[in-house]
Amino acid sequence: MKRILILSLLLISASVRLFAQHTEKAAWFKDARFGMFIHWGLYSAAEGMWKGEPLRYMNNYAEWLRYRNRVSKEEYGTLAKRFNWDKIDPEQWVLLAKEAGMKYIIITTKHHDGVALWDTKVGTYSLPKLSGSNRDVIKEIAAACRKHGMKLGFYYSHWIDWEHPYGWNHQQELSGHVTDAQYNQYWQEKVILQLRELMSNYGDIALVWFDMWIPYQKSIIKKEQLLQVVKLIRELQPNCLINSRLGLPTDADHVDFETLGDNQFGSNYIAHPWETPGTIAHSWGYNGQENEWKSTSQIFQSLISNVSLNGGFTLNIGPRADGTVPYESVSRLHEVGTWLNRYGQGIYGNTGLDLKNNHFDWGYLTTKKEQHKTIVYAHVFNWPLDHKLRITGIKSRPTHVSLANGKTLAPLKYEQQLSLIHIDLPTDQPDHYVSEVQLTFDGQLELDKNTVAESTFGGFSLKSTNSLNNDLKIVRYNGKNPTHAILTGNTKIDWEVTIPEAGTYSLDFSAHNPTQETSTFEVHVTGQQIKGSFAPTQKMVVEPNENNYTEEFVEKRIGTFKFEKPGKYIVTYTSQQTNPLWFNWMWLEKSN
Repeated sequence: MKRILILSLLLISASVRLFAQHTEKAAWFKDARFGMFIHWGLYSAAEGMWKGEPLRYMNNYAEWLRYRNRVSKEEYGTLAKRFNWDKIDPEQWVLLAKEAGMKYIIITTKHHDGVALWDTKVGTYSLPKLSGSNRDVIKEIAAACRKHGMKLGFYYSHWIDWEHPYGWNHQQELSGHVTDAQYNQYWQEKVILQLRELMSNYGDIALVWFDMWIPYQKSIIKKEQLLQVVKLIRELQPNCLINSRLGLPTDADHVDFETLGDNQFGSNYIAHPWETPGTIAHSWGYNGQENEWKSTSQIFQSLISNVSLNGGFTLNIGPRADGTVPYESVSRLHEVGTWLNRYGQGIYGNTGLDLKNNHFDWGYLTTKKEQHKTIVYAHVFNWPLDHKLRITGIKSRPTHVSLANGKTLAPLKYEQQLSLIHIDLPTDQPDHYVSEVQLTFDGQLELDKNTVAESTFGGFSLKSTNSLNNDLKIVRYNGKNPTHAILTGNTKIDWEVTIPEAGTYSLDFSAHNPTQETSTFEVHVTGQQIKGSFAPTQKMVVEPNENNYTEEFVEKRIGTFKFEKPGKYIVTYTSQQTNPLWFNWMWLEKSN
């Protein structure tokens, strides 16, 4: 038994050391927080059209043109003649990333079309050979990154390859799969050899970004093949990070950071390194028909919300075949870069606060430690009309609270009750996009992780998603019905609420009752009880004359509670439901 215990302790110790090494290697990635993705290849020259026909299928991603529009390998290769090598200058992409405040670049060395951007010695299907140019764009961008202090990463499509006869393409679901032996032939004679070239010929590579969005068990790839890739990268580029879309779980041995789905942003605090890959428009590769450009404010929301949850944001651009970047991309990146030059101290090297389901309707919190103090940055998107910024969840008392105007700080007055901080703001916000309030604390922060966030104008929204319960049956927002919990049987739900001042508080209740019977329930706090009931509700019209209906969620006042003093309280909902009740929220607010 003692031997087993000693072995277990050794394994735990080794795991801790390994994770520490893993975290240290990825430290630059966590500090950077913001990077550029570049989708550029043969598809850039098609510009989303093939012989007068736009991209097929609803996702409209220009880089999928060959597959979607069923273009032959030979015809697709002729696009290389459209590249204007007199204008193509990868250093301009690096300079644009630097102006935007980005810290790393990831370029598509080989996308699903199988075309290598560099002069690969593996086969002849490369941009230099197809275009008749002796230019190696990967070599040029690597040199530019070294010159300008930019980290360089490579995107490589390992799972899908439409060029190799034994590579995977989704059409094989209908036409018949290649055999494991055939796929392994593709793997050994193309994937491994090309990755060896990329890891050997272009200096230090900061990360490799693979692109398989399902676990390897659901694909044709075998674990041994993925481990072969990991071993190759670890040997040739020991400091190079590997993303989770390799197909293996995020861990210290094989994967260094997690990549969420395309344009999928964080919803909760994640301790290990992670990022969202996102588009500045809709398509990743250049599409001449593009009309879905994201606003500068959307980019700020994407970046800052992720940093507030300990994540990063990799924002994609799609240059044209002459290397130029659309003005819509350039203008937005310049605006983001200007803001980061003034307020980047709240982004770079920052993490988030592990506050349970704590969403502020005015913006986000980020934080970083500096020597013996901790700085919290409140990024305010929605400047409160009553000029009072409400921050919930920090029990430590700040030593300074300031409003930033670039590098200039102006002191602000504030009041604090337990973990509620109310900050007095000036009438006008200093920045058009996102204004920044800084709170400085001595030492470590003491958090109140479970308390419900106070809303703008005051009041608390008690929802299924910010309760203390983890076993509720939650149905997420589907475009019509709000996020709600389906309550049946013997139900008990608790919320932790920090009341800022004594007084009488009203309680409103929002739900949908899909049955023919009235639902009854009770709400308790500090010995007080409200007995509530909710009558059956109907459907409502979403759009007229379309037979487009959805369930109606209605609200009603069910009573009041009296709080004798400020403090932390537990609000409890209980019911015994035979029939389901679709619970939306309860709203607790001080009565006038």
